[in-house]
Amino acid sequence: MAVVVLVRSPLPRLRALLQRCWGRLERGLWPGVLGGQSPPWGPVVAVQGPALVPRGINDAGESSAEAPSLLESVLWMAAPKQRRTVEVNRSRRRHPSKLIEVKRNIDVCPECGNLKQKHVLCGYCYAKVKEETRLIRMEIYKKEGRPFNAPTVETVVLYEGEKPTEKDAGKRIIERARKRPSWFVQN
Repeated sequence: MAVVVLVRSPLPRLRALLQRCWGRLERGLWPGVLGGQSPPWGPVVAVQGPALVPRGINDAGESSAEAPSLLESVLWMAAPKQRRTVEVNRSRRRHPSKLIEVKRNIDVCPECGNLKQKHVLCGYCYAKVKEETRLIRMEIYKKEGRPFNAPTVETVVLYEGEKPTEKDAGKRIIERARKRPSWFVQN
């Protein structure tokens, strides 16, 4: 339990609000502790409650007459001895382990000419692949007449000017009325 003594506020409304709160605290919680008097307003000091509130009976069954000293009840916190300089702060924040690494595996996409990471599909080409896949799924939906499910047979996509081979016998064939894109290789 901690007791806080409030400082006189420069703002009159805030001062009145703090005085009302302090009065309610005095009347409601501690009518006998402070002797019914209003303490003088002064600087704020945070202390632990046992220094100001009388103690009860100890575990041994005897009441303690002496109160702990003020230095024992003050909450001590660590504080820096000197201010860190701008150079020290910037050196700490800009340490090489905290910086973003420069990517050295950047390459030009052979299809569209945009920059991409090596061994990663180009983002612009991926949008084209995604759109083509969506159109192929719509063709499957039209052919089957129901939502797309995992097929029991392999699917072959034939573009304009392509004919099924002997290997495609027994497979589901989807025909697209356009030229095969350069990135969509035929197996």
